[in-house]
Amino acid sequence: MELQLLDQLHSRRRFFPARQDMIYEGQIERSAYILASGWVCSYKLLPGGTRQVVDFQIPGDFLGLRSVLFRKADHNIEPITRVQASEVQVCDLLEAVNTAPRLGAALLWAASRDEAMVVEHLVGIGRRDAKQRMAHLLLELGARLKLVGLASNDGYTCPLTQYLLADALGLSAVHVNRVLRELREDGLVTFQQSKVTFGDFDGMVAFSKFDRHYLDHDGPLMTWPGGGPSSIQMLTGLPGP
Repeated sequence: MELQLLDQLHSRRRFFPARQDMIYEGQIERSAYILASGWVCSYKLLPGGTRQVVDFQIPGDFLGLRSVLFRKADHNIEPITRVQASEVQVCDLLEAVNTAPRLGAALLWAASRDEAMVVEHLVGIGRRDAKQRMAHLLLELGARLKLVGLASNDGYTCPLTQYLLADALGLSAVHVNRVLRELREDGLVTFQQSKVTFGDFDGMVAFSKFDRHYLDHDGPLMTWPGGGPSSIQMLTGLPGP
């Protein structure tokens, strides 16, 4: 039954070009998506034209779950690169929850982890200085990518521009450039040519006080009695670390 539902969740594959919203604020008819490849960002657009990036999504992430359950989408989701995603409709979600407890738990885990990351981002913008904020975000992205086999403690490929980082961290692009230069000069990390390279991973963790437990990669929903896939593998079919 679970395998049939998984096949159903992934049966409608779609491709989206970069910089064309998959979901926009106020949208009524919409779907959720499971990201198979590429990067996207979730953001809110302010009346004056500025925007706040709420989060970046990577392969394996569930997109637009809250927007499907609400009457109207409350934020925008835009591909940063060309992406491939599985379209998931409300009826698919309800069937998964009703008939497959593991899939329902995986959905709950995904929503809970998204909330935990938003809380951590709020703490970062409100209480961390610019360098710590940047270091923490780069480590978080690395930890998330490592979970799906796309990163190591040495680094990872990253398509984010300084303008996207600025919108996510509440900084100007000029300030982002300066912070990245200072982190590089400190020997902690280099971000050049779409590649994040950790020069001193442990030093980076200590400097930013990064504690990955809020990502819950080792939480109780990641394994099942008698074995079986993790929550994120259950949803996406992607390999683990």
